[in-house]
Amino acid sequence: MTGVRTISRGAAVAGLGAATVYGHVLYPVYIGLRSRGLETAQPPEPGPLGWPGLSVVVSAYREAAVINTKLDELAGTDYPGALEIIVVADDSETAEAARRPGVRVLSSGERLGKARAVNRGVAAASHEVVVLTDANAVLAPGALRAAARHFTDDTVGAVAGEKRVDDPDGAQGFYWKFESWLKRCESATGATIGVVGEMLAFRRSAFRPLPADTAVDDAWLALDVLEGGLRVVYEPEAYSLEPAAPDYNGEWERRTRIVAGNLDMLWRRRAALVPGALPVTPQLWGHRLVRSSFGPVAHVALIAIAVPAARDSWAARIFLAGNAVGAASTAALLTGRTPPGPTRLVAQVFFLQAVALGGVRRFLARDRPAVWPKPERVAPVTAGSAPSVQPAAASAALPAPTSDALSPTRP
Repeated sequence: MTGVRTISRGAAVAGLGAATVYGHVLYPVYIGLRSRGLETAQPPEPGPLGWPGLSVVVSAYREAAVINTKLDELAGTDYPGALEIIVVADDSETAEAARRPGVRVLSSGERLGKARAVNRGVAAASHEVVVLTDANAVLAPGALRAAARHFTDDTVGAVAGEKRVDDPDGAQGFYWKFESWLKRCESATGATIGVVGEMLAFRRSAFRPLPADTAVDDAWLALDVLEGGLRVVYEPEAYSLEPAAPDYNGEWERRTRIVAGNLDMLWRRRAALVPGALPVTPQLWGHRLVRSSFGPVAHVALIAIAVPAARDSWAARIFLAGNAVGAASTAALLTGRTPPGPTRLVAQVFFLQAVALGGVRRFLARDRPAVWPKPERVAPVTAGSAPSVQPAAASAALPAPTSDALSPTRP
């Protein structure tokens, strides 16, 4: 009986260990090996008359301080095709700041939430390809061209851009680099589920109105496209740049809300988790579900097992010591310090584990709001703050839109 209990205990520890590292280690290894030698096909650029028209939708709330910078950026883009700009503003201050020739402003006068704002913007769009971007995200020169060229492939329903954070040496910057690598690998195998609202392009014909109560409008939209039989491809040249979160308290609130929203989406659309349901079902498990729920819970269970076992087991002591280092590094992050060397990575992983547990708690408590408190944006983000973003030479030669709000399309 003692031997049976030992084997059972070992199997339980092994299973919990595998679940703990699956999202951050095993799944990345799996998708890295599966994509080895593969690349996302890069279609040739269309001819001068072949570029699809784009409707750029900016959903904005309390963004009066930055919306003009965003509109200047879009007006000066080098995109060679027709382009219209639509701002969906839920507050009167942002709506008033956004009014200018060549921009269509839709304002409800009340907070409707991101999903309903996207629905309004897409419904008003004139062109087949719609681009979603945030008011405080700086798009790279050529981002619209890089995304639009993929729509010459009829199998592509959406293009996921890359999110970069202006924190090259910090933990937040590392996290987004890791996310970008995962999406690059996933896209090389056929499609990715990883999208960000800062830069997302899609076919209007593939769009289904989003539920007003979803907190993850971008992921829900991508899953709609995939369930419709089209692909979501990743385009690293279509990147956006945002400043790093000023503190980890705000980052905690944002990320736990997203985790809770993702779990809510996966529960409501759990048919997509059935093996073989979609080509991206393994991604839903590895990139979304296990990493943000089962893995962190298994981690806590392992710690609970290791504490009493540490008296007799060196392995348990080493495991607990590693967790202590991770906890100390995470504490350094939360107090505004940068952990040294490799512990920076450990701190980010531990922070993500804690975020996942917080998100699970919010999901179980039904705290997954589609509308959440948001402070007024106070400082504009400009291209000058991003040394990695070089202005496109062609953009200077293009005139800004001059049409009025009733005729927002640039010829």
